[in-house]
Amino acid sequence: MKQITRLTHALLWSLLLTGCSFFGGDEDDAAIEPADLVKFQSEVDVKRQWVAKIGSGTKKYWAGLKPTASSSAIFAAGNEGNILAVNKDTGKRLWSTDLEVPISGGVGYGSGMVMVGTIEGTVYALNEDSGSTIWTAQVSTEILASPKTNGEVVVVQTVDNKLFALDASTGEELWQHDGDAPILTVRGTSEAIVTDNMVLSGFDSGKLIAFNSSNGSLVWEARIALPKGRTELERMVDIDGQPLLVGDVIYAVTYQGRLGALSRGTGRSLWFQDSSSHFSPAHSDGKIFVSEKEDTVRAFSAGSGQVAWSNEQLFLRRLTGPAKLAGTIAVADAEGYLHLLDPSDGHFVGRVKVDGSGVSAPLLSLGDSLIVQSNSGTLSSYRLR
Repeated sequence: MKQITRLTHALLWSLLLTGCSFFGGDEDDAAIEPADLVKFQSEVDVKRQWVAKIGSGTKKYWAGLKPTASSSAIFAAGNEGNILAVNKDTGKRLWSTDLEVPISGGVGYGSGMVMVGTIEGTVYALNEDSGSTIWTAQVSTEILASPKTNGEVVVVQTVDNKLFALDASTGEELWQHDGDAPILTVRGTSEAIVTDNMVLSGFDSGKLIAFNSSNGSLVWEARIALPKGRTELERMVDIDGQPLLVGDVIYAVTYQGRLGALSRGTGRSLWFQDSSSHFSPAHSDGKIFVSEKEDTVRAFSAGSGQVAWSNEQLFLRRLTGPAKLAGTIAVADAEGYLHLLDPSDGHFVGRVKVDGSGVSAPLLSLGDSLIVQSNSGTLSSYRLR
C-alpha cells in the first residue's frame, strides 16, 4: 500500500507539471513549459576530462543513482544491475560486475566495500578491488538511498521509512527503527550520515533523528518542518536529501517545509527558513545552496539562514541538487546541461552540454572535479580550466 501511494503521488505530480492544456482545457491556454536557456557571457572554461560507460541508463526510473568515490576510484551503478569502478583521474576501467538485479539505491563506499541496494530490498556489499560479493542482506522493501558505513555498521533506509543497521562484516541485522511514515509521501528516502558513534537520518515525517550507531538507541530527534494544510498532499514534509554536516552543524531541508540548521551534538535548532526541496543541500563560501521546488536555486547564509540570493532562470528544467566545483555552484537539468553559478550572487558563469538524455543522478563533487552520471549511463568528469 505504501508503494502504491508513493507511485500515485509521483504520477499526480507529473500531471500537475504538464499544465492545464493536458486536461483538454481552453485551446488558447498554453502548457507550462520549462524556461528557455538565457544567454550570458561565459566566465569560466569547463572541460570534460574523461568519459566512461556504465552499461545501462536510469531513464526508466524516477530516482537517480548517485556515484561515490574512494581516494583513487569512482564507483557507479546502472539500474539494470551493472556496477563500474574507474580510476578517478583517468576514467580507466578497473573492474565491472553485473548483479543481474534491478538496482534502485545509489552506490555507497567505506571500509573497503562498495554497497548498493535493490528494488527487492537486498543489500550487496562488494570488494572495492575486484567487485566480488562479500555478503548480501535482506531488508524490508525497496531501497532508494545509498547505504552508508563507518566500518562497524552499514546503514540503509527503505521506502517504507525504516532504517536498518547491519553488521559491516557479515550483513547480519543489528537494529532497526520504524519511522512511522504518513499516509502520503514523496517517492524517495534520505541517505544517512554515519560517524564513528552516531547515525543521523531524515524521515518522511519531517524529523531528523540521531541514533547511537552501535545499538540504535535514540540520541536526539528534531522536527525540521510541521505538516500543514487540509489534505495529505499539502501535509507532506519528507526529508529526501541527505543531511549536510559542516563542522558541528547539520543542515537539512524538507519538501514543502523548511531548511534548518541544528547542532550535531544535541539537535538544538540554530535557525530555520522556509524552503522546499527533494535534494541534499550544498555548502560553499559561507553559504548553503538548495535546488528548490519549481527549480529555483537559492542561497542562504550558513550562519544565520538569511537569504543571500535566488536564481529563478531555470524554472521547471528538473534540476539536480547543487554541488560545488572549483569556486562555482553546479546544477544539471533534464536536457543534459550542466550550469555553473557564481556562489556570491547566483549569476551564470558557465554552461556545458553533458548528454542529451538528461541528468537526474546527484552530482558528485571531488575537490577540483565534478562527476556527472547521465540518464543514458555515461559517467563523466569535469574540471575548470
